[in-house]
Amino acid sequence: MKAYLEDTYNELMYKVSWPTWSELQSSAIVVLVASVIIALIIFVMDYVFGVQNAGVQETGQFVWRGMLGWIYKILEGL
Repeated sequence: MKAYLEDTYNELMYKVSWPTWSELQSSAIVVLVASVIIALIIFVMDYVFGVQNAGVQETGQFVWRGMLGWIYKILEGL
């Protein structure tokens, strides 16, 4: 166990190349921008495929008729 921990420490300290702070910041910005773009694309897809038609059924249960509703219907059938 001692040898394993020493090898792990040596590998993490001397063999792994860690990114610099500026590289981490630029990567975080890229991830943030990509996440916002993907969220906007999903929002547009939901809106186009029926979120604006969401409403209440006769039973009083909320109905989601967008893409998520379509996926939920598929999953209910499984």
